[in-house]
Amino acid sequence: MAHPRTRSTTAYEAGDAWLADCSAYPTDVRAAWRQETLASIASGEHWLVAETALLPTMHALKRIKAEHQGPVLVDPDLDRGYWLVPLNADAELADIRQVTVHPPRWRLRCPPTRAPIDGRIWMSQPDGSGLLTDPAALAAALGPGGAYRLPSEVSR
Repeated sequence: MAHPRTRSTTAYEAGDAWLADCSAYPTDVRAAWRQETLASIASGEHWLVAETALLPTMHALKRIKAEHQGPVLVDPDLDRGYWLVPLNADAELADIRQVTVHPPRWRLRCPPTRAPIDGRIWMSQPDGSGLLTDPAALAAALGPGGAYRLPSEVSR
């Protein structure tokens, strides 16, 4: 049995295809990756980018369950983490000081899913499904308790 974190070539290809297709210019994205350079993909059509410092990003990655966690790109040189979140995430994350939700058309410079480029690497790779990080789970993971909890009306 394969390790749960082991990914097949097919999984990487699905993630790369999804990520490239999130761009208005997927051919340019693929060309950049073939040249081993970062591709610039604008947010706002499929997702927004929530930016956090690297250490809180790493802690939150451990706290958020897989079913609530979408792609997360990190850049250790810049001490940054970039979470792909739904288009309405800005409202959910507005009160979380550690998070900056970038507006639509903000450009994320990203490598393909399988290999780092210029120090940037996907800590949680796009898998082709379109799963994005649940902003409530991200807010909870970055908050004082550091754990995702269902809203009180759901737990009754």
